[in-house]
Amino acid sequence: MSQTDRTVKQTRTRPLRIALLGCGVVGTAVARLLTDNAGDLTARIGCPLEIVGVAVRRPDKNRSETGVDASLFTTDAEELVTRADVVIEVIGGIEPARSLILAAMKHGASVVTANKALLAEDGPRLYQAAQECDVDLYYEASVAGAIPLLRPLRESLVGDDVRRILGIVNGTTNYVLDKMDTTGAGFGDAVEQAQALGYAEADPTADVEGFDAAAKAAILASLAFHTRVGAKDVYREGITDVSAADIRAAREMDCVVKLLAICERIPSSGGGDSKGGGDSKGGGDSKAGNDSAGGISVRVHPAMIPRTHPLAGVREAFNAVFVEAESAGQLMFYGQGAGGDPTASAILGDVVAVARHKVVGGRGPGESTYQELPILSMGQAMTRYHISLDVADRPGVLAQVALAFAEHNVSIETVRQQLLSPDPDSPDEGRASLVVVTHTASDAALSATVDALAALSTVRAVTSVMRVEGE
Repeated sequence: MSQTDRTVKQTRTRPLRIALLGCGVVGTAVARLLTDNAGDLTARIGCPLEIVGVAVRRPDKNRSETGVDASLFTTDAEELVTRADVVIEVIGGIEPARSLILAAMKHGASVVTANKALLAEDGPRLYQAAQECDVDLYYEASVAGAIPLLRPLRESLVGDDVRRILGIVNGTTNYVLDKMDTTGAGFGDAVEQAQALGYAEADPTADVEGFDAAAKAAILASLAFHTRVGAKDVYREGITDVSAADIRAAREMDCVVKLLAICERIPSSGGGDSKGGGDSKGGGDSKAGNDSAGGISVRVHPAMIPRTHPLAGVREAFNAVFVEAESAGQLMFYGQGAGGDPTASAILGDVVAVARHKVVGGRGPGESTYQELPILSMGQAMTRYHISLDVADRPGVLAQVALAFAEHNVSIETVRQQLLSPDPDSPDEGRASLVVVTHTASDAALSATVDALAALSTVRAVTSVMRVEGE
């Protein structure tokens, strides 16, 4: 028997030591599954798993539902990670999670994390540490909870070319927009309903302003396009400005409004726009290159999508991600994107994978950044607009509006006009509503067109601007 075979056999005969960092909703579910499914996990991995400690802030709290011996709860996370083979991090946030993960790797432990914020901010440092320490870093639960999404991107589709990802990756905002569409609830009321059901935090800012979705978009784009993408590279708009009028306008177009994470490859022929612009609400272009070379667009914003699109039927707090690849075609991943048990399911899947590597040797795939594609600014993204205008009802108005679009090289797909009641302050002047839907153009050109429309004397107000996706 070779030395390698003897080492593997010895590894199989002793349990793999598991350290759990955090014991909130997700951590509790992870601990319970580790204890309840111990026999099955042993059979699947090839050796038993042994929880050697659970790092918490209040060790005296009753956590009998975890099934973990009370003596294993500790406040000394720094010491705990030095004696584990696999560390599961479900603390969240940047620190101390980052320092604990790096320390665990330094001591030879593979890491499973659900920490999307940390991966989006400092992923390259963690990937590099994993490579240098010859350990695994797995993070399936960081995006879309229980939905198996990241591993297909990282492994199953690695021989293909992913062209576009269009996804609903935040359950809170999907619930809010769904209720606004189906019940007519206002934004504030819908958020309160989400909070009452536990879908939204007491402070829902990370969700409704798009920060959560932007972190997930960065992770998806990094995997799909073999390019480092951080949260700062993602253009971000939340849903706080989505009005009842926007929901009604979408319904009139047989569309729904969703907060979408969009990651797409834009070839050089797609044509950027030298005017740039459009990233005042978040998302930089620190790595943006010359638009003539093409690149990738990564953005999060509300958009109208046709009710015939598969994502339009995603209701309540569910998540779904639509992937378009060169050879595989269109794929859709759907399921529960949050919650203790669903997220714990994804974490346990990663634990089994990295534990098998510990047993038989080797590592899973690491970071892939060989393409190093430029990240385009929002102004270079190719999209369509739905624009509602309150205009004076007089001859020549439509011609002026059409000229504004033509001057910015934006083609109009449809125009719909409807007479409105006179303004009490100007009863002698008629009013009309113009609804314009454009063909695809650069976001910068579309944004400039909206500015030009707002400056027209015959346009009383630009009442709504919404991007249109999914066609």
